[in-house]
Amino acid sequence: MSAPNKSYDPVEVEALKPEEIERMRDEALAAFESAADLDALTHAKTAHTGPTSPLSLANREIGALPPQAKAEAGKRVGMARGAVNKALAARLAVLEAERDERVLVEEAVDVTLPYDRTPAGARHPLTTFMERVADVFVAMGYEVAEGPEAEAEWFNFDALNFVPDHPARQMQDTFFVQDADGAKSDESGVVLRTHTSPVQARALLERREPPVYVVCPGRVYRTDELDATHTPVFHQIELLAVDEGLTMADLKGTLDHMVQALFGAGMKTRLRPNYFPFTEPSAEMDMVCYVCRGESVGNPDRPCRTCGSEGWIELGGCGMVNPKVLVACGVDPQKYSGFAFGFGIERMLMFRHNVEDMRDMVEGDVRFTRPFGMEI
Repeated sequence: MSAPNKSYDPVEVEALKPEEIERMRDEALAAFESAADLDALTHAKTAHTGPTSPLSLANREIGALPPQAKAEAGKRVGMARGAVNKALAARLAVLEAERDERVLVEEAVDVTLPYDRTPAGARHPLTTFMERVADVFVAMGYEVAEGPEAEAEWFNFDALNFVPDHPARQMQDTFFVQDADGAKSDESGVVLRTHTSPVQARALLERREPPVYVVCPGRVYRTDELDATHTPVFHQIELLAVDEGLTMADLKGTLDHMVQALFGAGMKTRLRPNYFPFTEPSAEMDMVCYVCRGESVGNPDRPCRTCGSEGWIELGGCGMVNPKVLVACGVDPQKYSGFAFGFGIERMLMFRHNVEDMRDMVEGDVRFTRPFGMEI
C-alpha cells in the first residue's frame, strides 16, 4: 500500500491568501491611526479585532486547510493580528494622554478663588441662646425636659393652681384648640400651652418621687398682637427643683450662678415680692444691669440706656413651688419643697444685644441672624 500524498493541497481559501491578510492588517492600522478620539478608536477596535472582524473570520478558516498548510497560514494570520493589537495599544496610549491633558485644562480648579462667595448661614440666636441657658443648668446636674405644645388644659392651668375663673384661661389670652368632634374650642380641653410650666408638672408626675431637677425650654403661645415688644409665639425657659429642704436661699444662689454664667462674674440678682398662682411665696427676679453695673443710678453724667439708669433689669418670675401644685402632682408637701423660675428668651435677647424690635426675630431675614455668627 502506498503512503498518503501530503504535498497535495486541494483547498485554496481566499481569505488566507498573503495579499488578503496584508490588506486586512493595513486597513486596521489605517483605521486606528485615523481615530480622532477614544470613542472612534473603540468603534475601530470592534470592527478590526472583534469576533466578526476580517482577521477573526480568516483565523476561523484555518481549520479548513490540510495539516501541511495550517502552520504557514496560522503564522501569517497570527503576525497580522499581533501587529494590529500592537498598533491598537499604541494609539490608545496616545489618545488617553491627549484626553488627560485636555481634562487638566478644561476641568482645572482655581484654588486661589475666594472660598466665601456664598455667604455662610447662621443658627437663629433664639435657638443658640436657649441652648446656652440650658447648658448652664445641665452643668449643674439638671436634666432638659420637654412636653407637647398642644397641651391638656389640666396640665396648663389646673395642675398649676389656676382657678377656673382665672383671666389667663379666657379666650382673649389663650389659644384653645377645637377637637375633631366640632365642639367649641373653649370646651375642648386642649390649649396651645401659654407657658412651659406644664412640662414641670409632667416631670413631677412621671418621676413620682423626688428629687427632681429639670430645665424646660420651649415655644409657647398667647393671643398677643405682634408688635415691637410682643409676639403671639415666643420662647420661655423654666427651671424646677423639688427635693428635701430646699429654700429661697437655694433659689437665690441658683439665680446668681445663672446670671454670672451668662453675663460674667460679679453679676447679682434681687427678688421683689409678687404673686403667681403656682409659687408661694413669689417674686420678680431682677439682675444688676450688665452694661452700667448699677453705676448709672443717680449719676446724670453716665446715663444708661439699657436699664434706664435704674441699675436693675427685670428678667422674670420665680418663687417656691406652691404646695397645692405639689399635691396635684402627687408630691408630699410635708416632706418636699421646691423652687421654680422662668423668663422669656426674646426679652433676654433684646437686653443682651440691644434688639429694638421683636419682629426682627421672627421675620426670617438673614441680615438679622448672620451678625450673631454660626454657633454649633
